[in-house]
Amino acid sequence: MRAVIQRVSRASVEVDGKPVSEIEAGLLVLLGVETDDGPEDLEYLVQKTLNLRIFEDLEGKFNRSLLDAGGEILVVSQFTLYGDCRKGRRPSFTRAAPPEIAEPAYERFAARAREMGVTARTGVFGAMMDVSLVNRGPVTMLLDSKKEF
Repeated sequence: MRAVIQRVSRASVEVDGKPVSEIEAGLLVLLGVETDDGPEDLEYLVQKTLNLRIFEDLEGKFNRSLLDAGGEILVVSQFTLYGDCRKGRRPSFTRAAPPEIAEPAYERFAARAREMGVTARTGVFGAMMDVSLVNRGPVTMLLDSKKEF
């Protein structure tokens, strides 16, 4: 499982020009699910995301997590995080999980965040979405449950 995590002042998702979800200060999480991801991958990524200390303390140092800061989270499914661009000019997505595997994992990620006390909103799985954000910092982190990077 992979995630691009962006610390935001606000973020939103629209589908067909209609608002679907929005958050204020917190994290936008672009989430990709791999074919062989299991419950341990999901739990690792949820814990890492919510506990990652990328919010400033009173001294301006990255010492606070989303849980500490009390921010919200917007989770957007993005299978293209498993796009392999090493050969040719068209990415291969063979490592990306099919929808019947990816959608429940995506929904479970948001549910686990809620269970941990975070306001979690989602995009629309499989839809063509317009994602807007104001990246605060900017701060952008890459996470991979298999620690490939």
